[in-house]
Amino acid sequence: MKILNWCLVIAGICGLFGVRILEDKLFYDPFLDYFHEANKNIDFPSFEWGRLISGYLFRFALNLVFSCLIIHGLFRNRQWTIQGAMMMLIVFGIALPIYLYCIYDKFEIGYLFSFYMRRFVIQPLIILLIVPMFYYRKQIISKESK
Repeated sequence: MKILNWCLVIAGICGLFGVRILEDKLFYDPFLDYFHEANKNIDFPSFEWGRLISGYLFRFALNLVFSCLIIHGLFRNRQWTIQGAMMMLIVFGIALPIYLYCIYDKFEIGYLFSFYMRRFVIQPLIILLIVPMFYYRKQIISKESK
């Protein structure tokens, strides 16, 4: 059974790497080049709102699935996996509208602020908090049961 759990973790990590590696092929995101350029003086890219939002939703869905594989493989707890997914949904639900406003405002709110809001939209950063939090929770539960 432990082999299956580690396979889930490895599949989740590989999936997250795959999303990142194939981002320019899988998703419509004209801001990839805009934020990857070292020169901040490039023109604001033209884009289609519908395609952009659906691309972000699709990317989030993939990141969510792969992140849940990691959580479930590590902790073997369905309830915790659901809680992790809900936390990721909440963060995405907060970050996406803020980032979309940044786009609407053509990043006048600030380049770095927009850059980091985009990170919360396109990268599963919250898993870096969820895994240690659940690990700590598991340690507390095991100490209480002794």
